[in-house]
Amino acid sequence: MMRLPCRDGSEATGDRQSVYRTSRSRALGHNAPMTMSATDGSPMRRLAVIGGGQMGGAILARAITAGLYSASDVVVSDADPGIRDRLHASLGVRAIFDAPAAIDGATCILLAVKPQILTALGRDLRGKLLPGQVILSIAAGIELATLQEALGHSAIVRAMPNTPAQVGQGVTAWCATPDVGEASRAEIRDLLAAVGTELEVDAERYLDMVTAVSGSGPAWAMVIIEAMTDAGVQLGLRRDWSYELVLQTLAGSVALARATGRHPADLRNMVTTPGGTTAAGLAAMERSGLRAALSDGIVAAYKRSVELGAAARK
Repeated sequence: MMRLPCRDGSEATGDRQSVYRTSRSRALGHNAPMTMSATDGSPMRRLAVIGGGQMGGAILARAITAGLYSASDVVVSDADPGIRDRLHASLGVRAIFDAPAAIDGATCILLAVKPQILTALGRDLRGKLLPGQVILSIAAGIELATLQEALGHSAIVRAMPNTPAQVGQGVTAWCATPDVGEASRAEIRDLLAAVGTELEVDAERYLDMVTAVSGSGPAWAMVIIEAMTDAGVQLGLRRDWSYELVLQTLAGSVALARATGRHPADLRNMVTTPGGTTAAGLAAMERSGLRAALSDGIVAAYKRSVELGAAARK
């Protein structure tokens, strides 16, 4: 394995054949974090979650369910008392308002907050972060250098998850600065693998592309699901029938692509009989610009992610 530099000088691990690597699950305890168990000397990880909303709460819940952390090893900070009460009741974690208090003793600090409040949060946390603590930010468009400047801390991971993480079927791409040690990297991999697939890219610039393809990707998929379902209803199907047909068709198609490893065009041709119904439908979709619309949307999302990063640097 070799080290590949991120744009800002950070490193990721990869091989010469690939710009990334993925995992869904990894064995725990193979790298020792900074806190040790008082009973048997085994590695102890502690998690602080700043922002317990939709994505932060989902990652936290999956991490506890996977056994990565016990509830007593997690502290959540959120300004919303309703969120604090919900997470305490459902997961048994300590949930407080004060972010600086939440990070005390944490090995990993998950920042699951809106990009626009990172500056204020940085003022609260600056000077309170310790060597050995790693920051995991999922704030869209906020670059590693911006995070380092705002927080006054060098060990930072920037990640882009997506909403299927809520059911353990997400994909999260990430990139780390050089000061993120191996124990912290192992903790990040395990945490992100708890919500699906984790993918370490070899340059930070890829994360804006990832944002457009997979970060926003569930929205593209839902539009396709809606459109196919509505078309079935227009033809005369009951909506619940049409919806189930669409969901299983898409899920089965993904499973088929994974199982066979064949190019999508080959699999498409399997159901495209010359002069048949599928050929007629595909021709109509091409005339309507389906591919171009999807491509244009993804490119627009990428450009917006780049814009957000540039604005955050100012």
